[in-house]
Amino acid sequence: MKGSELRRMYVEFFREKEHDIMPSASLVPQDDASLLWINSGMAPLKKYFDGRVAPSNPRMTNSQKCIRTNDIENVGKTARHQTFFEMLGNFSIGDYFKRETIHWAWEFLTERIGLDAHRLSVTIHPEDDEAFLIWHREIGVPEEKILRLEENFWDIGEGPCGPNSEVFFDRGKEVGCGREECDAACDCDRHLEIWNLVFSQYNHNPDGSYTPLPKKNIDTGMGLERTASVLQNVATNFDTDLFRPIIDEAARLVGVQYGVTQDIDTKLKIIADHVRTVSFSITDGVSPSNEGRGYVIRRLLRRAVRSGKQLGYNHPFLHRLVATVGTIMEDYYPEVLQKKEYVERIIRLEEDRFFETLTEGESLLDQVISQVKKQGKNIIPGAQAFKLYDTYGFPVDLTEEIAAENGLSVDREAFSKALEEQRARARNARQEIDSMQVQTTVLRDLDEKSSFVGYTEYSIPAKIEWMLVSGEVAAVAELGERVQIVLDRTPFYAESGGQAADRGMLIHPSFELRVLDVQKAPHGQHVHDCEVVMGRATIETVVTAAIDVNARLDIMKHHTATHLLHKALREVLGEHVAQAGSLVQSDRLRFDFSHVGALSSDELEQVERLVNEEIWRDEVVTIEEMPQKQAKLLGAMALFGEKYGDIVRVVRAGTYSLELCGGCHVERTGQIGLFKLVQESGIGSGVRRVEAVTGKHAYEHVLAEEKLLFTMAESMRANVAQLPERIDAMLGHTKQLQREIEGLTAKLGRVEAMQLLNQIEPIFGGHMLVAKLQDLDVEGLRAIVDELKSRRNDLLILLGSTKENKVAFVVYVPIEYQTKGYHAGKLVKEVAAVAGGTGGGRADIAQAGGKQPEQLDAALRKAKHLLTVQLTQ
Repeated sequence: MKGSELRRMYVEFFREKEHDIMPSASLVPQDDASLLWINSGMAPLKKYFDGRVAPSNPRMTNSQKCIRTNDIENVGKTARHQTFFEMLGNFSIGDYFKRETIHWAWEFLTERIGLDAHRLSVTIHPEDDEAFLIWHREIGVPEEKILRLEENFWDIGEGPCGPNSEVFFDRGKEVGCGREECDAACDCDRHLEIWNLVFSQYNHNPDGSYTPLPKKNIDTGMGLERTASVLQNVATNFDTDLFRPIIDEAARLVGVQYGVTQDIDTKLKIIADHVRTVSFSITDGVSPSNEGRGYVIRRLLRRAVRSGKQLGYNHPFLHRLVATVGTIMEDYYPEVLQKKEYVERIIRLEEDRFFETLTEGESLLDQVISQVKKQGKNIIPGAQAFKLYDTYGFPVDLTEEIAAENGLSVDREAFSKALEEQRARARNARQEIDSMQVQTTVLRDLDEKSSFVGYTEYSIPAKIEWMLVSGEVAAVAELGERVQIVLDRTPFYAESGGQAADRGMLIHPSFELRVLDVQKAPHGQHVHDCEVVMGRATIETVVTAAIDVNARLDIMKHHTATHLLHKALREVLGEHVAQAGSLVQSDRLRFDFSHVGALSSDELEQVERLVNEEIWRDEVVTIEEMPQKQAKLLGAMALFGEKYGDIVRVVRAGTYSLELCGGCHVERTGQIGLFKLVQESGIGSGVRRVEAVTGKHAYEHVLAEEKLLFTMAESMRANVAQLPERIDAMLGHTKQLQREIEGLTAKLGRVEAMQLLNQIEPIFGGHMLVAKLQDLDVEGLRAIVDELKSRRNDLLILLGSTKENKVAFVVYVPIEYQTKGYHAGKLVKEVAAVAGGTGGGRADIAQAGGKQPEQLDAALRKAKHLLTVQLTQ
């Protein structure tokens, strides 16, 4: 059975059990700052388990793509470790519990996918007699195949927890430790865990006690790859049809054969696993970078490239495996092939960068090795190994390998300590965000009815149904207090899909509240975060709920413009453009999207013109609701951050743009008035950001730029039309002055060179000139060196100078000194290091810069010492 067949059979089985099939969520967690990656099937459903959102159906199932990177070093060395994997799961939020879960698990395993019941065993918690009786008496599992293990209890601290039951498959006596008494508790590879059933029935209280939950939940997880390995009767996850085509293609590309040696197999498995992770991450909008998720992806990508290099292949190849990954996963994840060219381009760029990094890293490591040897030591400090790893992406195993070739080792303990300190900093940087500071436990039980009418109504009578003051449900809110309010109906839009919440007022003859923010409660009610600005607010009172209409109209213009912008970017840059984030406010819009490299001025002009042309066409913006499948058939694009149900809202801007969206929009594109791009920038590798303004804000932006032009024109005593001509003339005059300066510098150089000839010092077997000058940059120093060479080509020269708080060095080494072991590039690098700089060059001539001008004298003393010592040896 193929992996794709297993995946499909699983979700269809639970669909028959009245579960909703949840789509595989993005690998990037939404509204969950506690996770770097989606790492389990339950992770994207956490909002249902903790009560922030009430599901439309308490029964759910999914096949969820996941990333775990806590054991990267074990990938390829074991049969099961992966960084990217799929978790099949079925979930119940306060609906069914143990009996149904266990019965359905057994039915699926033995009847649907045909596993031999005699080869299955289970584990339970020692005190979970209920699970034991279901497994033994109702299912018929022999008592000796039901193991009671203390570790069978799922608990991560305060919050829901409970016992769990794991299902194991016996792979046979020929696999594992060989002991007759071997069972599921053994650490060998014979008994393979394929399904974990978690029975969330207790609450772990702050005082350490456990109390029963009023509503019990189910959370199960079955590893797709390991279950596929059982069904396909192969030794490891990597030998399944989910991996093997990638391994075979990688082997072909790098010129090796899988199955010949363990070392080759390990490296091919690393490549296969990591290219899956990298391909899916980039598809989901995460590109290699130096921080956060991007850093993880960069590390995995470079580890895979390094594995290819260790197999003897010294060229970029990883990008050529994306098509294979996409083909294998196309059945459930068509997006990888849809974005194949973009993913390949990102990976290829990173591969090219890494090969440059390897060259730079090897050069820096050579310096470290040289310093260690000069100190008479044989261990490279862990801090320096970590700097190579962290700053330059140089793998520590490569550092150890090169060190060993030079008779040295690496202080791995100190390296590990530095690495752990970095991880601790990353952990401490994570923080949970709760924008309204309301208690989820209170909102979870909020069942007051409330409807949103703000698409068409901006000021309405509404009754205050519910109030929360200082975290407590209340009937009264005093002057100056902050209060959360639910109305029976509201015109206020709650922040979602990138669109900012409405602001406004709740007005009553005896009190007034200013609405500062609006967020959605778990059951969908709009919770208004307010401040009492007059009187004493009371529950069950009818107020006039009025939004700030001008701000809403501006938001609508920016939101519709965002749709037009998205479409224009795809037309100009390509179909790989996908939204990675957005912000729609009254005064501006911000749009993040996947793309490599900055947009050119021509591309920005094209995008801006396309959007404005759609505005000038003044086409109707239509909004209609329809089944999600129908909307997708029409080609509607989904916007980042939106959550869609079975019935979706489709926004069509004329014949140009078609998107799923729950936000507020203008009635005609012409109402936007004007669209103006303000800024374009990069916010991460492979992610660009544009900011824009519309309507009156666009007019004000153009007016400010116009004023700037008039100011410049006035300062140059010209009108605006004459500015280009005046600037060209000024630049031409500047170039002429620069040429004159260069001529004068050359004359001064000749004079300076003649004076420097008096500072030549004899050294063993020749002459050298080490001299300090003032107010010269590298070009000035090179001019003097050229003049000196024309007069004395047998002279070893090292000049240093300070200018504008920087240091410059130039070194010339004649051929006769090169034969004695001197290299200009190496010499200038060592000297510049004293002044906080670096540089390099050829054996005969080289240059360098430094950041510490106060160290110039020390650097020149170092130069004299180096020259004198070597030339007298």
